[in-house]
Amino acid sequence: MITRKRLGDLLRDAGLVTEQQINEAIENKKSNQKLGDALLEHGFITEKQLIEVLEFQLGIPHVSLYRYPIDENVLQFVTRESAQQNLIMPLQISGTELMVAMKDPMDYFVIDDLEMETGFSISPVIAAKDDILFAINKYYYKNEPEMIDNNKNGETEAPIIQLFDQLLTTAVQLKASDIHIDPQEAAVQVRYRIDGKLQTEKIVAKQMQNALIARIKILADLNITQTRLPQDGRIRTTVGLTPVDLRISCLPTVYGEKVVIRILDLNQALKKVNELDFSQSNLKKYEDLISRPSGLVLLTGPTGSGKTSTLYAALHQLNSEAVNIVTVEDPVEYQLEGINQVQVNSSVGLSFSNGLRSILRQDPNVIMVGEIRDQETAEIAIRASLTGHLVFSTLHTNSAVDAIPRLIDMGIEPYLVVSSLSGVVAQRLVRKLCRDCLIERPATDMEKEIFENNGMSVEHVYDSEGCSVCHQRGYRGRIVVQEVLVIDDAIRGMLLNNGSMADIRAYMKTQGTAFLMQDGLEKIKAGKTSMEEIMQVSIRL
Repeated sequence: MITRKRLGDLLRDAGLVTEQQINEAIENKKSNQKLGDALLEHGFITEKQLIEVLEFQLGIPHVSLYRYPIDENVLQFVTRESAQQNLIMPLQISGTELMVAMKDPMDYFVIDDLEMETGFSISPVIAAKDDILFAINKYYYKNEPEMIDNNKNGETEAPIIQLFDQLLTTAVQLKASDIHIDPQEAAVQVRYRIDGKLQTEKIVAKQMQNALIARIKILADLNITQTRLPQDGRIRTTVGLTPVDLRISCLPTVYGEKVVIRILDLNQALKKVNELDFSQSNLKKYEDLISRPSGLVLLTGPTGSGKTSTLYAALHQLNSEAVNIVTVEDPVEYQLEGINQVQVNSSVGLSFSNGLRSILRQDPNVIMVGEIRDQETAEIAIRASLTGHLVFSTLHTNSAVDAIPRLIDMGIEPYLVVSSLSGVVAQRLVRKLCRDCLIERPATDMEKEIFENNGMSVEHVYDSEGCSVCHQRGYRGRIVVQEVLVIDDAIRGMLLNNGSMADIRAYMKTQGTAFLMQDGLEKIKAGKTSMEEIMQVSIRL
């Protein structure tokens, strides 16, 4: 009989957490969330530490499922639904014992239920959560029906519904931001974007292509007979316990329609400003910008650099009964309580500029324009900021300083840019090193030179080896690298006297501004990311 101990006691006895941290995690944990998950979420422990404590204290071995020889005959004893819900994976049978990999081997209710359902004595082993999810998706779905007998009417629907639900469940569990359904000549390739990188997860039979795409179109309320023009739609649903908003984009290609599904996890939608990976100095600058009564604040960076999250965090902080916040977006990414959000609809003439004009008659305090795309929108946004409104928007530029010439190139008079623009935040997303397999190593000569060129020094940097927690990738999650430009009187003077962007950049350096590269290098020194990631997103050494 296993001695039934409490996880909090085990971790405290091992010296990994304090009583205060346990109490804090218990107070702030979500409903139905386990203590271990709450401690992980707060960063008090790593998954590797949790596994090591359970392994040592309970005498239960830890296994990596990455190349584990799983006996596929055991899948019949545990349903896929049970495996996903309880984060378990049956591995093999030995006599009357069924070996099961569990994220939480202290979940005695699950063990008791499994023993009753299977008739076997359960022998638990410990595995990382993502390791179990990958194994479930690899083995269970491999054996699910893939073929459709087109001669039998009415029997095509169930496998298609099952297939789409499976693709969605897998994506949410693996924390994918997008699903790509790519028609090829002989099959359909399904790829997931995880931590910014695309990877193939499944090959679907070609004869399922049309039915799968039709299923997605029906759910997104799109025209299923229109296959020669691009279409966009959205689906709001719940996957397991996770509410998600899906953005659907269909594009005709030579082998059929390619569908990209953007997944917005509504549980993770709203972050606070202090949760956005800002350095202390950048956080102070950004909070100062968004607390001003008027002015234009711009977010810049390429598509998928987290601009919307940073904007929404500011709106969330400003949102109160005394403030009228109105947004015009294309599309409305997340629906926020207490904020008036307008969806651009070009088919009826509701453009950014038209929407913005109407917003100004709605007595707003704060206005958010999803994106400044043309001169008309830029002019209205600037004039709104000059008439006592705080205006937020985004631009696609490489750096914060580049936002200034971009506005001028759009046809905005320099004096208007100077008088309206309060500040610009440029940002990129980079992959975060897995905390569980982080290793410190001496910096190479090239790395030292890069740091020196940016006025910094370094002796050690960090890499990750790859482990079962990050599924051998070495990275887990993403963080933001930022630079914040605050337009002060000196910069205004330079612009009015036709100063160059190089002059402004040199002045920013004298003020101690951390550019994207410097902020990235600071995050390398802190062990948050790697030189490889920063070099991919940096535009200047």
